[in-house]
Amino acid sequence: MNLKLILQKANACIAAGDHEGFLNFCTKDTQWTFVGDRVLKGIDEVRAYMAEAYKEPPKFEVKLMIEEGDYLTATGTISLLEENANWIDYEYCDVWRFENGKLAELKAFVVS
Repeated sequence: MNLKLILQKANACIAAGDHEGFLNFCTKDTQWTFVGDRVLKGIDEVRAYMAEAYKEPPKFEVKLMIEEGDYLTATGTISLLEENANWIDYEYCDVWRFENGKLAELKAFVVS
């Protein structure tokens, strides 16, 4: 199973503003931990987060992906449109755990 390809397809959905398409790549009980910020438990909390944070599709560039077993680490930059209509750039390192080809857990380190 090519975890990099799965994440690339999921990310393409986000870039296109297709939140439900992205969520189809997640397990129902997916858990996202934004280190030092918040934890989202379950697909409904992730859906609500995306509706708020990704009102405008984010711009992102994946610079590196490292795959090991059921884990995929991705690093890069993401730009989010803030409420004041300014794009804010962040550096990120996402560590994904997959279950049966789906995104089951995220540990995200994000720095502005």
